Amino acid sequence: MSANSVYLAYLVAAVLFILTLKGLSSPISSRRGNMFGMTGMAIAVLTTLSLTHNVTYILLAIAVGGTIGAIVARRIEMTAMPELVAAMHSLVGLAAVLVAMAAFNNPVAYGIALPGEPLHSSNRIELFIGTFVGAITFTGSIIAFGKLSGKLSGRPLRFAGQHWLNLLLGIVMLGFGAAFFMNPSWMPFLIMTAIALVLGVLLIMPIGGADMPVVVSMLNSYSGWAAAGIGFTLNNNMLIIAGSLVGSSGAILSYIMCKAMNRAFFNVILGGFGGEAAAEASGDGEQKTYRSGSADDAAFLMSNADSVIIVPGYGLAVARAQHAINEMSKVLSDKGVKVRYAIHPVAGRMPGHMNVLLAEAEVPYEQVVEMDEINNEFADTDVVLVIGANDVVNPAAKNDKSSPIYGMPILDVYKARTVLVVKRSMATGYAGLDNDLFYMDKTMMVFGDAKKVVEDIIKAID
Repeated sequence: MSANSVYLAYLVAAVLFILTLKGLSSPISSRRGNMFGMTGMAIAVLTTLSLTHNVTYILLAIAVGGTIGAIVARRIEMTAMPELVAAMHSLVGLAAVLVAMAAFNNPVAYGIALPGEPLHSSNRIELFIGTFVGAITFTGSIIAFGKLSGKLSGRPLRFAGQHWLNLLLGIVMLGFGAAFFMNPSWMPFLIMTAIALVLGVLLIMPIGGADMPVVVSMLNSYSGWAAAGIGFTLNNNMLIIAGSLVGSSGAILSYIMCKAMNRAFFNVILGGFGGEAAAEASGDGEQKTYRSGSADDAAFLMSNADSVIIVPGYGLAVARAQHAINEMSKVLSDKGVKVRYAIHPVAGRMPGHMNVLLAEAEVPYEQVVEMDEINNEFADTDVVLVIGANDVVNPAAKNDKSSPIYGMPILDVYKARTVLVVKRSMATGYAGLDNDLFYMDKTMMVFGDAKKVVEDIIKAID
């Protein structure tokens, strides 16, 4: 392909990527957005392949990676989607590090230096930035994967002086980066990379499970900036544009997540929220009374209501109850009950987790309402069914100034006339906080597996 044809193809792909983000901003247009993204990526990949004369190894890598990806995609459960996303982020970071190493090892082959000439100063900066961001993304994403999958504890891991250690390591890493800039050689480059790998672990381990949605979107942003940095090294405009789009969208999403939790970004990164709260909750010996009922009781209340709002949480995903809850909604709607779903921005383990689950169950888009739009309607709602959610409906965020989540925007479930809560037990949520909603006079607890409870409710309604 001629240079002009390459630029034109990359421009078309870039426009399609922008349209992808626009499409993904709404559930109604998300399918179209995905199609734009896949088309743009196909154009970008084919255009890049046209620039090389030996594509055998590239095609082999695509075949192997594509096969593995297809197998994983078919086998992965919706409950495992958050850790899958974290795992994908780690691969992007690793790719950035490996490409930087390959480019530094043979800069002539990558077109960033002439034979016998040293690397240009701008290329040294690009290699440095792409490498350390990619390395932090790689190990940080692995730790996030471990926390999300349950292989590592969701509680924050802290030790005395950890912030000072991180600061010291960051300064040392920048020092070796400066040494690499002044005299490009393997020793400062590898030491800088090793420190960045350690920093990725140390930065994510202190972050508690309640902040995982922010961490996922943050790592998404990091992976984009790592890709953009390597794009500069390879002089690939498409990689720069795609990486910048991912990086900026991830950063904006991180801001939205932090706003939804009423927390500052650096407070999330440095705070490790969840540890003390869990300890306090587990050490509180106070016995509180609550009211429990059966699936038949829940069916009677909802079938005789005029309006029902369903609040899904991570427990819905664990029980794989999204299809059952959609069937229950249809049964209630056939009886003339107005049914809607209330979505909190940080419900689940990643941004949009509940939206993905409900879309997979083909819940009508018009029934799915975001927190800001539906909060004013809880007071006029007959029954709210909370299924697997905990922290995002905790009234302590509104009325307990001593609570770690005080000030965090929540779904105002406590204002409804009747609240039904489906849980396996009275255990605390991912943040480790007890929930006063469960002990209110208007609340009835229905214990059991969410899918089984919902199926029993459907039978009772029929």
